[in-house]
Amino acid sequence: MKLMIEEPQIIYEANDFLVVNKPAHWLVHQVTAKKGGKIITDWLLERYPEIGKVGDKPVERPGIVHRLDQETSGVLIVARNQPTFEYLKKMFANGFVRKNYLALVNGRLIGKGEINKPIGLIAGTTRRSILGKKMKMIKPAVTEYEVIKVFQYSVDEEVYYFTLLTVTPKTGRTHQIRVHLASIGHSVCGDKLYGPKKSVLEIPRQFLHAASVEFTLKEGERVKIDADLPDDLKEVLKRLLEAKI
Repeated sequence: MKLMIEEPQIIYEANDFLVVNKPAHWLVHQVTAKKGGKIITDWLLERYPEIGKVGDKPVERPGIVHRLDQETSGVLIVARNQPTFEYLKKMFANGFVRKNYLALVNGRLIGKGEINKPIGLIAGTTRRSILGKKMKMIKPAVTEYEVIKVFQYSVDEEVYYFTLLTVTPKTGRTHQIRVHLASIGHSVCGDKLYGPKKSVLEIPRQFLHAASVEFTLKEGERVKIDADLPDDLKEVLKRLLEAKI
């Protein structure tokens, strides 16, 4: 399947904050270990230079309240001034922001469930895990999921199952959704770090999309902002829907 790199889109613009539909393969901000590539904060600074003075480390991550993995697409909130940054940061820390993701996972799941397992960093790596003796920074983590649809897919007369989920992380740990789903035997399709190195679907990136974010504005109004599923993931679902068993 051909690699598709799209451009960011501003899907909500207010005086105090922005919501970006982040494409896959873009870094949210520059990471020392990953020089080069497309970076959301660079793109934003060209259009909204005021965010250059916003954040806990504005030189490194201007305006950034939360992050998405490089291969994950979807909604990303960016503060345009420091009071709003502090407000949104507090909202995230207290669990008052609801984020919903779409994930396609390997295997067949039924109904809905909750994964409540602490996540830590494996010493000497960038990998997270729920188990292991050589772990540090272990923190509680909770993820809820609900099945949308189960797909059957046939390759060389062998049938594979995939399940489309809506996933809601109740905490905000790095790689949380990916680690939690892999821990129950249903890794995110295309996730080469926590799942199989190859997929019969030939997905060029992990099928994980931040579909919506819901939170309360400083004025008291509750808003929900949605980000459309990108074309590369739509193509995967189209192939599964058209598959003949």
